[in-house]
Amino acid sequence: MTGLRALLPDLSPWRASADFRRLWFSGLISNFGSFLTFVALPVQLKDLTGSAAAVGAVGTVELVPLVVCGLFGGALADALDKRRLIVWTEAGQGLLSAALLLNALLPHPAVWPLYVVAALSSGLVSVQRPALDSLWPRIVAHDDMPAAASLNSLRWTVGGVAGPAVAGVVVAYAGLGWAYAADLLTFAVSLAFIVRIAPCPAAPLRSSGGTPSAAKPSLGAVAEGARYAWSRKELLGTYAVDLAAMFLAMPLAVLPFLADELHAEWALGLMYATVPAGAMLVSLTSGWTSRIHRHGLMVLLSATGWGLAVAAAGVCGNVWLVLLCLTVGGGFDMVSGIFRASMWNQTIPDELRGRLAGIELLSYSVGPQLGQVRAGGMAAWAGVRTSVVSGGLACAGAMGLLALCLPGLMTYDARTNEHAVRMRERRAAALGA
Repeated sequence: MTGLRALLPDLSPWRASADFRRLWFSGLISNFGSFLTFVALPVQLKDLTGSAAAVGAVGTVELVPLVVCGLFGGALADALDKRRLIVWTEAGQGLLSAALLLNALLPHPAVWPLYVVAALSSGLVSVQRPALDSLWPRIVAHDDMPAAASLNSLRWTVGGVAGPAVAGVVVAYAGLGWAYAADLLTFAVSLAFIVRIAPCPAAPLRSSGGTPSAAKPSLGAVAEGARYAWSRKELLGTYAVDLAAMFLAMPLAVLPFLADELHAEWALGLMYATVPAGAMLVSLTSGWTSRIHRHGLMVLLSATGWGLAVAAAGVCGNVWLVLLCLTVGGGFDMVSGIFRASMWNQTIPDELRGRLAGIELLSYSVGPQLGQVRAGGMAAWAGVRTSVVSGGLACAGAMGLLALCLPGLMTYDARTNEHAVRMRERRAAALGA
């Protein structure tokens, strides 16, 4: 029993912080609703246009707001009250769900609102995410951050598995309007949790003189965050690892074709669920992560495991082995994510968290989107299996190259890293004041 408890998620952040509990449940509920729309919107586009290109264009209209708003959203998160920023963006996303619902209820729904909503939603999420990512480290003890990262990952994976499964049933048997209505309801419930969180004003700048003040949201503030990230090679390493892993080895775009080659069209839904399912299994048994201190090494090893698992999925000729490999890959990807988040949140100063979270948003959002293009293009040129296998092996090779080029990432230790030690001391001083 003791061994089992050691594997279960560490609930210390839940027990210690009521605001963390509120933020966690808010994210769980709104994430579940967002996955309903994630499935319903492309289904509606397919029904209205009959064009795969029209469905694929959603990713194009989302990309520019993601990049622009992600970077500037980080500056806003450092300059404004984070809770207020989250409340307004959550309310804005609720209004967008209402717009989708109204359009779906029309006798002849229009196509253009779907693209407008997709672009605006991408912008709002990109503004909100840095505020969220920089809020929870303010309400969790320094040593509890790895456990908090695991719990946040669990929240995401539950939505990633349950949301699409429920969405498929709702869209098929109840209709698109019910999916959009359910998403709107989840945003309302989520807001009820968020408004109860204590205000989280901007952290004051630490300077040699003058009155402390928050960084003003500007291009200069964004550039300051980029300069800080560039000065931290181990942080750059985490961004490079995630970009390489997602760009080279993300197989989602070719899964429908892989299912066809395996004569297992029935398994396509299971294929899509494997990566979040593997991630959820790791989250549910993540107690061990709090006892690991060589976070950089774990990031590299788990990203290598992700690439090799994807390559193995491309080699296997049995659909059940493919599903197993993709599930294992999802688990490795979650391990990498937990330790990347721990490195970020245990070492980045409070006054820069928002801007660095904006950069992080780009590293884990742009990579998968570009990876879809790579996987599809390679599949069209050399075949589906070649696309999957070559991408996975290239990912594993890239991790070896990054290990050679970034020794600071390999040797990172949360107990001795100067930035982690400094942040631990600052948090202790703040608690003792």
